[in-house]
Amino acid sequence: MKDKWKVFIRTPWFGSLVSLLVVLVSNYYLQLAQNEWSFRLATKFAFSWHTEKFLLGALVLYILNLFIVSISGSFIVGNLFYGISILMLGIANSMKMSYRMEPIYPDDLKMIVEWTMLKDILGTPLFALFLIILISLFLWLVYSFYKSLKLSVNHQKLRVLTLLVTSLLLVYVSHFNQPNNLLKKAYDKTALWIPYSQKMNYYNTGFMGGFLFNLKVDGMEKPENYSKETIEKIVNDYQIKADKSNEVEQEQKQPDVIYVMSESFSDPSKLDGIEVAPDPLKTYRHVASEGILRGQMLSQNYGGGTANIEFEALTGFSMALLNPQMTTPYTMMLPKRESFPSLVSTLKNQNYETTAIHPYNTSMYKRNDVYKTFGFDSFIDERKMKHQDKLSKEGFISDESAFNEVIDVLEKADKPQFIHLVTMQTHMPYTNKYSDSPYKVENFTDDTNLSNYAQDIAYTSKALEKFIEKTKKNDRPVLLVFWGDHLPSIYPDSILKKNQKEVTHLTEYFVYDSQDQTPGMNQIISPFYFPSVVTQTKGIKTTAFSELLREMYEFLPAFEQEMYYYNQKWQKEVSLPKKEKRIWDEYSLIQYDIVSGENYSQKMFKN
Repeated sequence: MKDKWKVFIRTPWFGSLVSLLVVLVSNYYLQLAQNEWSFRLATKFAFSWHTEKFLLGALVLYILNLFIVSISGSFIVGNLFYGISILMLGIANSMKMSYRMEPIYPDDLKMIVEWTMLKDILGTPLFALFLIILISLFLWLVYSFYKSLKLSVNHQKLRVLTLLVTSLLLVYVSHFNQPNNLLKKAYDKTALWIPYSQKMNYYNTGFMGGFLFNLKVDGMEKPENYSKETIEKIVNDYQIKADKSNEVEQEQKQPDVIYVMSESFSDPSKLDGIEVAPDPLKTYRHVASEGILRGQMLSQNYGGGTANIEFEALTGFSMALLNPQMTTPYTMMLPKRESFPSLVSTLKNQNYETTAIHPYNTSMYKRNDVYKTFGFDSFIDERKMKHQDKLSKEGFISDESAFNEVIDVLEKADKPQFIHLVTMQTHMPYTNKYSDSPYKVENFTDDTNLSNYAQDIAYTSKALEKFIEKTKKNDRPVLLVFWGDHLPSIYPDSILKKNQKEVTHLTEYFVYDSQDQTPGMNQIISPFYFPSVVTQTKGIKTTAFSELLREMYEFLPAFEQEMYYYNQKWQKEVSLPKKEKRIWDEYSLIQYDIVSGENYSQKMFKN
């Protein structure tokens, strides 16, 4: 009997059963990570509420497990590699849920090679441990593969067959969102997909269901009335309006246009339950008071999503209209395009030189590729920057250094400039940034993150004040659009629960125009309206697309999923009257045409 058992445990059948057990446990673990480590919720999901979806997710993981086993040639090595990978995935998902209130997406896995960012987020000791584990696993897998070449012919035949079948199945799984996909149909029998809230989507369909839902998909669904004729009519209608606006525009000297997207810049006092003393934004409020527009900008995300806000601000397109699976256009869509219309191409068409500046590495969010797609003439990253001073040993290149880099570009220029700066100074982590901060947060026992964050935005405010004073010496007029991309993920759940969703998505912004001394208006805005604000400036010609944005802004100045600022109040849904609905539909059609359509509307972005 013992001999038979010893023979059995060496067979592929026993290994397959062990793999199945490992997969079921790993799927339960992923559900735990998704449900904030609640055994009650994870157990109810797997064995009561959503058992069918749990088993479907386990099936996909089982295919992945056998694929890894077939490569390694060993059930032991394959399962250890699989198990440790799943362990790290669950931890990463829990961290992202904590920092940004959203789960891990398939496209996030590309971040595993963003070594610098991972080191900054994890810290040197954890990052070193992560690298040791990663390298050890890889070397072990390579060694196991080499050793497995000595297996018997029958084992090799079974191994190759398993590798072939699982490879084909994984390719099929990767097409989850394609029409008639059988796995998707199986999920659809019981799944309640919630595209507007990925957190709830993962909660309702399980980690694996949510993860599969976010696999490759088209940028937008095709509108029913999309056609070349429809697009050409929209283009012609708004081109007439643009031509009329440009005719009455007096000849003015072209201004230098400066975009500043300030990392995590926001006003803590806007949150109910947060009181910081003294006011870290005292200088900023004075600076912003000189703007022709100022107020709050509606960010798509809380705690992250910088590249998505940048996408909106440069293109004039709303993330809310994209398919929910298109979570990050910078990595999922733009690198595959040769060109993409944006404020960059609009201003280049008016003889502007265009420069992107980011005091960090070029690979983050594939900015090097994306900026080429947009058509930037040059990209100055941390390696190319002349000014690289930091405010602390644990911090990033300071905003003052970044602003000085902008001044250098302006001073050397012969032509009008469009400079797009994405700052890093105020990026997390905040814990060890400053040894002492004068800013205190009332009613908080551990306010290190908040007080250091307050110090950060105070430093930014001072640097911004100096920067604007320097631009006043510029030979050309200057138009500055400054905004924070999102709130930092440092507020406890008790604070987030006290505030409405839109409050946690509102950052600070202002628009400064050296040619316009009109008293500024306090308004709420979405970042995709910024290109229209720029093209309405003296010395810059407007475009048909900017005219469309301008008309939509008049009745809907800010919106994201479940957050519509309409008739001076926030609403979860909005019902538009006929004229406004027509403009909304025209905007949606143009965005679809550029994102997923035939690009009939290219002319709309030129002058």
